[in-house]
Amino acid sequence: MLVLGFVAVACGDLESEAAVTNVPELRATSPPETVAPVSDSTLEVSVGGVVRYGDAPQQFVELRTPAGDGPFPVIVFIHGGFWRNLYDLSLAHEQAADAREHGYATWNVEYRRVGDPGGGYPGTLDDVAAAIDAMALVDAPLNLDRVYVVGHSAGGHLALWVGQRDDPVVTPQLVVGQAPVVDLANSLNLGRGAVEAFMGGGPDAVPAAYDAADPSRRLPVKVPQLIVQGAKDDTVPLAYVQSYADASGADIIVFPDAGHFDVISPDSPTWEYVLGYIANL
Repeated sequence: MLVLGFVAVACGDLESEAAVTNVPELRATSPPETVAPVSDSTLEVSVGGVVRYGDAPQQFVELRTPAGDGPFPVIVFIHGGFWRNLYDLSLAHEQAADAREHGYATWNVEYRRVGDPGGGYPGTLDDVAAAIDAMALVDAPLNLDRVYVVGHSAGGHLALWVGQRDDPVVTPQLVVGQAPVVDLANSLNLGRGAVEAFMGGGPDAVPAAYDAADPSRRLPVKVPQLIVQGAKDDTVPLAYVQSYADASGADIIVFPDAGHFDVISPDSPTWEYVLGYIANL
């Protein structure tokens, strides 16, 4: 396990998500009006780079490619928001734009969330798995041997879960958790009950669900993991994340001056570090 820039932080109960600064504007998802139909063999890319991987309004991704012919390595983005439908894939737009400037195709995933029909466990996990595997069905210049999954906060949980799921069609080379929710059973006080709302109950009520969805219960890891964390994160505090990194052996880097949303800014050293880490694989 690699640990860089570590700063110990005390962790207390959090009752809100308001203790962070520079929070991006958040909005509910507005699915594109122009979408491609789903077929049994291939998925077409519609005007605007939208690919639908299911029939629900939230089951789509935004595919963008850089200049050139490809095939391009792919960075998959899974946005956060404590799995709630108040938040959408626009949270990853700035990172995705920067990734394309560095030569990567981007696969920005939208999915059903708590508040959407079928959202929460297990529908959210099903959607993320289907969205990533859908890359194999798209007629686009993508290098599926070089796929990297990056997720923030609850999306970080989903990214780590992607690397530990069974029988994937598309297997990433690396999964990156940016301030990820990594241990569901020990994170019940985060986000005003977000974990129990997502899971449909606590670990005593639905233990099999936690066994299936919780990265900390699906060790050892199958795909290499990188965790990027800010020591000033009051939404998903370092202490929650560090214990998982210790148990899993995941590489972790801690930025002493970064908060929860700083780690997804393309102008921050955290994102520069992620791009450098991927480039050196």
